[in-house]
Amino acid sequence: MHRSHRTLTAAGGLLLATVLSCTGTATAGAAPEAAAPGAADCRATADAPAGATAIVDAACSQLGVPYSWGGGSINGPTYGQDYPGGGPGAHDSRVKGFDCSHLVQYAAWQGARIPLPEGSWNQAQWSGAMARFTRAQGLAPLRPGDLLLWGTDPSDLGTVHHIALYLGGGRVVEARESGTPVMVSDVRLDGEYAGALRIVGGQQPPAGTERFMTWGTGVGLRPDPSTRQPPVTRLPGPTAVDMLCQAHGEPVRAEGHSNDAWSYLPRYEAWISNIYIDDPAAWLPGVREC
Repeated sequence: MHRSHRTLTAAGGLLLATVLSCTGTATAGAAPEAAAPGAADCRATADAPAGATAIVDAACSQLGVPYSWGGGSINGPTYGQDYPGGGPGAHDSRVKGFDCSHLVQYAAWQGARIPLPEGSWNQAQWSGAMARFTRAQGLAPLRPGDLLLWGTDPSDLGTVHHIALYLGGGRVVEARESGTPVMVSDVRLDGEYAGALRIVGGQQPPAGTERFMTWGTGVGLRPDPSTRQPPVTRLPGPTAVDMLCQAHGEPVRAEGHSNDAWSYLPRYEAWISNIYIDDPAAWLPGVREC
């Protein structure tokens, strides 16, 4: 079960580093020309594959949602953190929205169940990328659903501080900076443009399963829906898992809540308590009963 504050508590220092990556960065160089929020402006071009279209549609569904420093999760907008540098983001803890990397993470997960990591620089270096494109290649090889990157040193992906989702036709949808909404903008091929990566085309959930994301570290997977036996294995951190079915078992408590639902993971031949699934529902939607 997902708790609204978990993004802040479970990620710890990683979240603070994540949110530092998306403030005021998209204005480097020439300011982008942003379109007024509207569904007609935000869509993938006709040549986009289905997975890419679904990712774009998920991002476009958030048009007009405010930028919030550190805000957002795979489940939607959340309250962010106050930007210590002041300015428009000084009160973002009162603003429910997305920063750049969390908008991309939300769209990839909701559209295609692609589990991107936290942080724009981590997303830039994601090992699951299907293809990478340099700044020298420009926009010619890009397709809708690709992720465009900007960094202080374009030759070093570890310096990436802003990320946006390509629509095609030289346009992106992005969460740009505090004080602005999720918007459609023209691509900026400025001095900080660091290239792009393709995330569509990887492994999909096996037939008959539903993919969800876990939260927490060291979560034990058990041989039956209880904690009576030692774990078969432990998940080191948030992990995408494919669930075949779910059943009622031993109640498990976490963060002051209790849940007796467990789901079976064929890949591990083991069970996980649904309380460790990053979803607002205790009984998971779309997962059949065992």
